[in-house]
Amino acid sequence: MTHVGERDDQAVLRFIERFSSVFTESGLPRMPSRVFVALLCTDSGGMTSAELAELLRVSPAAISGAIRYLSQVNLVTREREIGTRRDLYRLFDDVWYEALFRRDEMFRRWEAPLKEGIGVLGSDTPAGGRIAEMLMFFQFVHSALPDLLARWRAYRDEHLGQGGPADRT
Repeated sequence: MTHVGERDDQAVLRFIERFSSVFTESGLPRMPSRVFVALLCTDSGGMTSAELAELLRVSPAAISGAIRYLSQVNLVTREREIGTRRDLYRLFDDVWYEALFRRDEMFRRWEAPLKEGIGVLGSDTPAGGRIAEMLMFFQFVHSALPDLLARWRAYRDEHLGQGGPADRT
């Protein structure tokens, strides 16, 4: 794990466990929560599977499953470590922006099946009404998201400088 200055490794592990439990209580599976927080705690934002397994004291298989989940929900990306055959798992530079941006793409993919569901169930039925409201919610979020993400970037740049936390060092 990449350190800046001296850090208490046991305190870092306790933080990883405490913070990941918040994600778990919010619905994220336990091991992906732990891996995500471990990556947050590295200055580089990236670790290999072996480094994650050693840090979290779990098997490589547990790391593999967690990374697969985190990749599917667009919280991490896989890169090849330069000069090796090892994969490096890294957080996106602006992880929440990226997760929301990719979620926006998902909303668009859901539109056609939701419309089909309304047609099949009937818009005047309780089930069809729930599906119609879901579609309306996703359309609303989809239309509001670009402005929200642009406002976030401006806010972040105003408070942290261009590019975010890396510019503060």
